[in-house]
Amino acid sequence: MLKSFIKIGWRNLFRNKGYSAINIGGLAMGMAVAILIGLWISDELSFNKNHDNYKYIARVMQNTTHDGMTGTGMYMPVPLAAELTKSFENDFEHVVISSFPTGHTISFGNMHFTETGNYMHADAPRMFTLQMLLGTADGLKELNSFFLSESTAKRIFGDGDPINKLLTIDGKTEVKVTGVYKDMPRNSEFYNIDFIAPWEQFVASNDWVNRVKDTWDQSVVQVFVQLAPNSEADIVSQKIKTTIYDRESDQYKVFQRSLFLHPMSKWHLYEEFTNGVNTGGRIQFVWLFGIICIFILMLGCINFMNLSTARSESRAKEVGIRKAIGSIRRQLITQFFSESLLVAGLGFILSIGLVFLALPQFNRVADKQIDIPWESVYFWSSCIGFTLFTGGTCRKLSRVISVVLPASESSQGNFSCRSCSVSPTKSAGRSAIHCIYGAHHWNCYGLPSDSVYKKSSVGL
Repeated sequence: MLKSFIKIGWRNLFRNKGYSAINIGGLAMGMAVAILIGLWISDELSFNKNHDNYKYIARVMQNTTHDGMTGTGMYMPVPLAAELTKSFENDFEHVVISSFPTGHTISFGNMHFTETGNYMHADAPRMFTLQMLLGTADGLKELNSFFLSESTAKRIFGDGDPINKLLTIDGKTEVKVTGVYKDMPRNSEFYNIDFIAPWEQFVASNDWVNRVKDTWDQSVVQVFVQLAPNSEADIVSQKIKTTIYDRESDQYKVFQRSLFLHPMSKWHLYEEFTNGVNTGGRIQFVWLFGIICIFILMLGCINFMNLSTARSESRAKEVGIRKAIGSIRRQLITQFFSESLLVAGLGFILSIGLVFLALPQFNRVADKQIDIPWESVYFWSSCIGFTLFTGGTCRKLSRVISVVLPASESSQGNFSCRSCSVSPTKSAGRSAIHCIYGAHHWNCYGLPSDSVYKKSSVGL
């Protein structure tokens, strides 16, 4: 029976090509836009989740208060990392001091490249769980060691083996490549980092760092931490709150600097601070586009419902004939549900094609690197769920109310032959159309009916 319903649905689609094109095309465009927005939202919510220690990593930040105004920043004094490691060793798994990303000239033979990199503590590869393609995560323990991203290594060395090759940084520091790590995804804080070098190398090659490495009064670096499994960010924030204030010079105590931990889960979406309070950030756009996505899906459903309702009048006669020859309401509802699911399914397939074609341009506009997650169970379950919702719920609202019920009335005697205008009568306990053209009159809803329609006593 289901095969019969689908076959009838196909025939109706081809019989009403204009209606089918508008219905399927409109539904597909709405679903395609909703899928694109959903992929963008998913990309925003998954920011930095490529790190295995995502839930435990945090950035040390400080609030500075002066003249009643509080500002928030991520610049830290150089001695802070060592102090946190020493005084709060039970609260942290790793403490990593890092420079801010800056451009450097990397020379290999006669070739020169401008790349962006960070100088970090040797524990950084393990804390950020870099995927090492060549070398090991312990490769930054030597003073002149050097890590390259996969794309940077290919850019400099081509298909050659970069391990143990010598490079020159800024024309003055010679380093040896000890590791190559997989490129960070675009939705990562460290996406633009082309190389990582040891912090000690940064100190050795910059005299100004040597001058401030023991002072608490100047903030010039950033500090990342990985919390111990039994530690909580809020509790540890209270413990380290006065670490700088207790050690800085008296002349700087007027700024009342207080430390706190900003979890990695909030770096991207909750990056804004107002008067020392985290007030949100890009999360507002996530909510906004989420509402827009729901609104577009609702428009798609309403459009589908309206088009279905508009066609209900033309199919009322079909339903009447089906009830007259013995079809029950459940069969009629199942047929219309099958047809609507067929339309929604075709719209979904078309929407996937539209998304596939639009993604390259969408990525350029949104500055993203989004792909269709073909292997994601969550993605397919969401799409299929919406398709079933559209095909089922909308058809239930439109067909059951606007077609099945009127048709039920029609089957009780409210239709007539479109040629002779003779209404049906009851005969032998069942509906029989008595037409002046006889039982074989094909114009009576286009159906010959030897077994159902009784020949009229009125002759030609």
